[in-house]
Amino acid sequence: MIKNQKFANQTMKLLSAGMTVVLFIFFLSCGSGDDPDPVTDDFNITGVSIPSEINAVAGGNISITGKGFRMDDKISLKLSGNANKTYLVDVTAVTEQSVTIKLPQELETGRYELSVTRAGKTLVLGTSTLNISVNVDIPDREGMTVKGVVYSSGKGVPDVVVSDGYLVTKTDRDGVYYLASEKKSGFVFISVPGNYEVNNTLNAPQFFQRIGGSTVEQKNFSLTSVNNEKYVLMAMTDLHLANRNDDLSQFEDFLTDVNALINSYKASGTKVYGIMLGDLTWDLYWYERSFALPEYIPWMNKVNCSVFNIMGNHDNDPYRTGDLAGEQAYKTVIGPSYYSFNLGKVHYVVLDDIEWINTGGAQGVVGDRNFTDAVSANQIEWLKKDLAMIADKSTPIVVALHVPLYGRPNVNNSVTVNLVRGQELIGCFTGFSNVNLLSGHTHINYTVPASASLMEHNIAAVCATWWWTGRSGYADNHICRDGSPGGYGVYEFDNTAIKWYYKGTGHDKNYQFRTYDLNTVHITAAKYAPNANATYAAKLPGFAGVYANANSGNEVLINVWGYEPQWKIEVRENSVPLSVTRMSGLDPLHIISYEAKRLNVNADPTSSFVTNTTTNLFKVTASSPNSTLEIKVTDRFGNVYSENMIRPKEFTYSMK
Repeated sequence: MIKNQKFANQTMKLLSAGMTVVLFIFFLSCGSGDDPDPVTDDFNITGVSIPSEINAVAGGNISITGKGFRMDDKISLKLSGNANKTYLVDVTAVTEQSVTIKLPQELETGRYELSVTRAGKTLVLGTSTLNISVNVDIPDREGMTVKGVVYSSGKGVPDVVVSDGYLVTKTDRDGVYYLASEKKSGFVFISVPGNYEVNNTLNAPQFFQRIGGSTVEQKNFSLTSVNNEKYVLMAMTDLHLANRNDDLSQFEDFLTDVNALINSYKASGTKVYGIMLGDLTWDLYWYERSFALPEYIPWMNKVNCSVFNIMGNHDNDPYRTGDLAGEQAYKTVIGPSYYSFNLGKVHYVVLDDIEWINTGGAQGVVGDRNFTDAVSANQIEWLKKDLAMIADKSTPIVVALHVPLYGRPNVNNSVTVNLVRGQELIGCFTGFSNVNLLSGHTHINYTVPASASLMEHNIAAVCATWWWTGRSGYADNHICRDGSPGGYGVYEFDNTAIKWYYKGTGHDKNYQFRTYDLNTVHITAAKYAPNANATYAAKLPGFAGVYANANSGNEVLINVWGYEPQWKIEVRENSVPLSVTRMSGLDPLHIISYEAKRLNVNADPTSSFVTNTTTNLFKVTASSPNSTLEIKVTDRFGNVYSENMIRPKEFTYSMK
């Protein structure tokens, strides 16, 4: 930290302009006063402190002010995480007050450890992010209101897509771009190219900058070269953080789970990224519990990877009416509500498919929080321009949005389009051969093989049933409305190949289905809502449906939450294959974990939270109530999940 912040700001400006500057460096670790303290008696270099970030020019000079440097000193710049990238530079000038060094031409942007070597001894001075810029004075062009350069390690990067959310262009061979922007979105952003990354603010990639006003603005973007053609994407959705229902303590359990998986991938040398698919917060409680988007940020930063964000319906301001007003808080705290980027050879498109209405909302008044599931006409036009920049139509496309494009499929896999302008959205991908949509919102799992080239993955919620079933005093099993465990999607990318699975929080990755012996599933108020009064006890059969009655038909129910038509479900009884029938129905464990628990405290279950019909259920009929069934589930990638189901099997809150 530099003590004179005004001077530090001026220094950064001079460095970014490619000028030789003098950095006054003070040592932080020793002393508490304003006077510099010696770093070490051996070196007799006084008062060293390194700024957290330095804008510099490759091949340019920087001077470090301080007493005790010598001409025979060597200054070392060691790139963090890469021992092969250590640059040893000579001192070019020394005065009584400063030392000057010339940065290597090949120096790249990154976090560096700076040290000085003298007579075989080395002294670490500190660490800093060296942001290596290009020394480009970009001239104005008539009609162009935003300009800039995209660069990496001191060189302009050509063909980078740049947009303001309306116009789309590419950088020229020198990495320079111009936009005749009306600045309506308030942002200019780059579609980060594959095999590059941008700097993060904690976990948030800084692929955008804010723009506004009538003057011509220059916005430059720095890229760091990486190899990210092999990576894993953690697709997380519907956190609904609000500081209620023990949600923050339960979220810590999720963090333990997801970070363990992230760290295991990283340990194998695989890069990991995250994407939050919306409903990061819970608008109803923004003001009541003082937990809104700013409070979400520290929790997001506990995930051990870079995280891209998407806006959900619950991330709109409940005091504001209309889409532009409602999304302003998100744009202020998080960033653009739609954009694109690339990881390796995969192109990502992030869309905002909420048109906020919020009837009755006003300052101090939470409105109805109503909205339309829709992709705006402007986004459709922007998307066409963005996709037009991709020449190779075999490029995998991943579209991330909150509300799913398609509704839940029936047992025959028939689906309907869910979004206003949904057909226009589908039309944007004509000619592309590999399109995957990632969505949330429903708190259930389903996949839609819409065509040979387009598939949607609707991912169940991190919060499961809005944190209810895992709440203290409830079922302690954290499951979603369709019986899926609360969790997240894991997508493994290798070049253009993609594999995926659903990971339940607190469960092994091989936990992909649950079985029920329906002979033991009998949902009654006496057993599952014993504290309910007569009025609420009488409501349970309406929620329990077929499970309100005893079943002695030797039927077994299998919930395969990650099911796709390419999956295979096989059941054998005494080595004899049984006929497996796909069906539409309710998961009985969720009924006793949510509806029965709410009725048990004489409260009505919230209609949006009750058990949801799923078509990921399969039924077989055994010949005996006591036989053991061999159940084998094979996913589309050939992974096999199995259970020897010993019957009778007890129906409990903790069953697997």
